[in-house]
Amino acid sequence: MGDGSISVWCLLGKKAGDNTQVRALAAELGWDCHEKHIAAQSWELLVHLGSGATLAGIDLALSSPLAAPWPDIVISAGRRNEPVARWIRRQSGGSSRLVHIGRPWAPLTEWDLVVTTEQYFLPIQANIVHNSLPLHRPSAQENQRSGEQLQLQLAHLPRPWVAVLMGGNSGRFVMTASKARHLGTLAQELAAGAGGSVLATDSPRTPRAAGNALETQLRPPFFCYRWGGVDDNPYQGLLAEADAFVVTGESMSMLGEAADTGKPLYIFNVDDDAGRWWLLPHNYRYKPLSHRFAMRFGPARMRRDIGNIQNALVDAGRAQWLALGSIALVSQALREQMNASSGDPSINNAGREDLQRAAHAVRQLVIPQ
Repeated sequence: MGDGSISVWCLLGKKAGDNTQVRALAAELGWDCHEKHIAAQSWELLVHLGSGATLAGIDLALSSPLAAPWPDIVISAGRRNEPVARWIRRQSGGSSRLVHIGRPWAPLTEWDLVVTTEQYFLPIQANIVHNSLPLHRPSAQENQRSGEQLQLQLAHLPRPWVAVLMGGNSGRFVMTASKARHLGTLAQELAAGAGGSVLATDSPRTPRAAGNALETQLRPPFFCYRWGGVDDNPYQGLLAEADAFVVTGESMSMLGEAADTGKPLYIFNVDDDAGRWWLLPHNYRYKPLSHRFAMRFGPARMRRDIGNIQNALVDAGRAQWLALGSIALVSQALREQMNASSGDPSINNAGREDLQRAAHAVRQLVIPQ
């Protein structure tokens, strides 16, 4: 089988971070790729209690057509697309190879390859690739174009530009208005102390009240983009042009993309005190409660701890925690770094190496070396 004859299906869902990883891996492979958008039903979780190789959990009318000729490779990420990937392999007579990114719900033996990160507790075995951060493959052209547009728009703002990349609710992490105000205060003091400006953007997961609370803490001159606004999303431009990043710690994708710029990265902790979380009313919601229950009583392979990735970034010197007591020192360091290099090439290579490692493992599934 030659490279030119290999076909890849990318199963895409509603989570931007999952889609980014799937597209990054497919682009790195460089083969004929077809994106298949999968719309899950609200009750798709029940599908995982059955055989697992079925389309019963998706809305066929809103999803991309799935028909022969079947692909050589299927790349999926996230729970919702697992039954679809396994259904495709069954239709292909077992010839389609399945690649899953993250941590699959199905037994690990169901996958030809799993590409995972440190937040999951997956074993060391032949069909698992362990990477440091989620996959991404920034487009140099897209980043440059977005960066040039942003430069023109923000030319009046003093530098350094401190980009705040704000996520939201995820698992046990609940982004409240109080946390968002604290985030805004820290980011504003950091930028002001360095003589610069805040460039903030929220995300689809950001509660509206939290985004509002962040914005109220920013002092002119600043830039703030709110998700769903009429203007173009400045995210790629921020990655290209910001001088430093403040990223909410629950977002692995944003942490990874910011870390790979090689510029100063500060992590804002969205977590609650482990010994007092049960005293906080905002934790009494379905998602944080169900997540804590699953992490406490579920099998070890189904657990995750994002702190593993955060701590690895900090231990490797690629990030540091953002805290009130360190703002003055951090601001001074940022001022000094503005006169130094714009990034550390060795840090930039880390994400690239992860992507190349994963792509090499996928190629070996169909072109053994």
